[in-house]
Amino acid sequence: MEKVLITGEVPEHAQKMLESAGLNVDVFTGEKLIEKATLMERSQDASFLITPLSTKIDAEVIDHAPKLKLIANFGAGFNNIDTDYAKNKGIMVTNTPFVSTVSTAEVTVGLIISLSHRIPEGDHLMRTTGFNGWAPLFFLGHELSNKVLGIIGMGQIGQAVAERMKAFGVHILYTQHHRLSKQRENELGAEYVEMDNLIESSDIISLHLPLSDKTHHMIGANEFKHMKKNTILINAARGPIIDEDALLSALLGHEIAGAALDVYEKEPIVADEFKKLKNVILTPHIGNATFEARNAMAEIVASNVVASLQNKEPKYIVNGVQTKA
Repeated sequence: MEKVLITGEVPEHAQKMLESAGLNVDVFTGEKLIEKATLMERSQDASFLITPLSTKIDAEVIDHAPKLKLIANFGAGFNNIDTDYAKNKGIMVTNTPFVSTVSTAEVTVGLIISLSHRIPEGDHLMRTTGFNGWAPLFFLGHELSNKVLGIIGMGQIGQAVAERMKAFGVHILYTQHHRLSKQRENELGAEYVEMDNLIESSDIISLHLPLSDKTHHMIGANEFKHMKKNTILINAARGPIIDEDALLSALLGHEIAGAALDVYEKEPIVADEFKKLKNVILTPHIGNATFEARNAMAEIVASNVVASLQNKEPKYIVNGVQTKA
């Protein structure tokens, strides 16, 4: 009986799918993330590995799992896995794209509204000192109508954000390597611009691109210097896309108006300085934290493991390894 190690608890139906396929299912159930030593010990006899993007699968881990055929990442991203080394070892790596789109887009819109209207700040006020009553100049925020929203990365999630934000009457700019079709731009009400233009023109900037060598610290000191002083920055993509030291300096120096972060450069660590700022919203990487999204992700990883077990081609292979005939 071949073994699959699941390095963190996932929706129950995934485990049932794997057991029904005749697999020995080993699930790590610790309260904290699995430690590397435990991961290596429990994966050494595993043929399949299901792991969340919070668990690092490096060359050392892979070398300690000589039977490994497939690493099924529970997440759309896969920068936690040394995919090139896995490829050299003939190990397939898969991810779970697309199913996070709706949830992440909704969270992004929620962060934009919450930061613009100071909703978490108001909630904190009411739970602490309270207020003296309505007043004309009290606790003012900003409407979204007629603001400029700049979307960096117009993939599935970026487009889903644009679809939802269009209803608020914002003017949408976007930039990415490949321009959308004219028809799609018209549907979204979006205008393609170069990065510099977007940075200088946007009242709201939202990041929706993967982490890579090219996108690491894409938003840093130079970009903050060219943003409007009323700009708010939203990151529900990957933490290291932003140079957080530069972001903190920009916030403290009033170069931008605020930020909402769902992901972090040194996740799960969050710099204490951010926690002290009223114009910053911090959420614990909840972009796709819905029953709907996580159930769909579980379905994908379990189906991919079963497919590999049966010598069929899994979906969403990200490192180019194919099923051996």
